[in-house]
Parts: sequence; C-alpha cells; structure tokens
Amino acid sequence: MTNIAICGANGKMGKNIYYCVKEREDCEVVAGVDIYTEQYADFPIVETPAQLPVKPDVIIDFSNPALLDGLLEYCLSTGTPLVIGSTGYSDAQISKIKSAAHQIPVFFTFNMSLGINLLVELAKKAASILGDQFDIEIVEKHHNQKIDAPSGTAIMLANAINETLDNSKHYVYDRHSRRQKREKSEIGMHSIRGGTIVGEHDIIFAGNDEVITLSHSAASKMVFAEGAVNAAMFIKGKPAGLYDMSQMV
Repeated sequence: MTNIAICGANGKMGKNIYYCVKEREDCEVVAGVDIYTEQYADFPIVETPAQLPVKPDVIIDFSNPALLDGLLEYCLSTGTPLVIGSTGYSDAQISKIKSAAHQIPVFFTFNMSLGINLLVELAKKAASILGDQFDIEIVEKHHNQKIDAPSGTAIMLANAINETLDNSKHYVYDRHSRRQKREKSEIGMHSIRGGTIVGEHDIIFAGNDEVITLSHSAASKMVFAEGAVNAAMFIKGKPAGLYDMSQMV
C-alpha cells in the first residue's frame, strides 16, 4: 500500500486526486496540505508540509508555485519522493526543482495526461519530418480561472518541438503590436480563456497549400488526477533523479 499526501488538497485537482485514489486498492491518501484546512474526507489537512502528522510515501503537489520552497524543504529533509503537477513556475524555481532531484526522486511535468505526452512525441516526429518547410503555431484554451498564460503544456510542446529543430526557433506570444511578416524562425503561442474549458491544445503545422493539425482535448480534470496517481506509484522506490511522463508513455 502506498501512502500519499496531497499538497493543494482542497483545490479542484486535489479533490480529484483523492477521488481517484479512493477507487484504487494499491494506495490511499493519508494527509493533505492546504491553506484551507477544512476536512472533507477521512484524512487530516494541515497548512504546511512541516505540519504533516505522518510521513507519506509520496507527495503529489497541485498547489501554487509560492509553496515550492516549503515543499522542497520538507521532501529533502525527509527523503520523500515528490510528484509536481503545478504550473506557472519561474526559471529560478525550475532550477530549484532540478537541483532537488539530485537528492530525491522528483516527477516533474507540465501535464499529467498520458494523451498530452503522446501528443508531445507526435509533435516531435512531425517537426523532424517537416523541418522548416512548415510554420508552427500552438493554440491553447483553458477555463476563465486559469492564471498563467501560455499554459505550461503549451510551453512543454513548444520546447519539445524546438529541441527537435536544434533550438532554432523563438517564441512569439502576441502579434497585435508586431506590424511585420511572420519569420520562419517563429513558433507562435496563443492563449484563450473562457468558461469551463478543461484544456485544449492544437499544434498547427502550416505549409504551402496544406495544413496538419495535432490536437488534444481533456473532458475532465480526472485525466490529470489519474496521471498524477500513476506517477506517484511509478516514482515510489526510485532512486534520486528527475522523472517525467516520457518514461511512462
């Protein structure tokens, strides 16, 4: 049995993770961390990782980048594996995550969906074949409560494509102030926010007289919860290192 603690336990993703775990027989939620400590299930919720009443086998984090330092401090001091599903981290924070992975197992990805991570591999394959013959644009759509833009997933997709093309591209996030033709070295990134859209990502490869579009649409947050729980089961017992969904696809 794998004992899991949820950081961001009272958030929408935190509750989805709990309901996902509840349906399984190989793991259970033993504690939660959240600034709102109202209890909704049979596990305690505390304000900070340092206050956790029991040491979990794995922590799954879907909270806020502002909590990263305290979370890493707890995991490093206790040797607890960490699954990070939050987005919106700065470059400095990502460096801290990578540094922590030298001492503990850290599973870090911008998207926990198995389908999205398959989309990454398909995008890399398309980029390697199409090269500079096609313009590349990424469009992402999310609900009106999402704070960061572009989404971490859109950045992950762009980075994967760019690495395939020897990092020859630069990203353009806004065109309204750019009165000039599109450059071949661009990857355009476009964000849409509205309603309750869970998450949609389109990668558009636009060439002469033909367009190829790779798409993924999430119908509920449960796909991310299931991916996070699978990641927790995967990382338990692993040696220190940085892990992601590419090792599970």
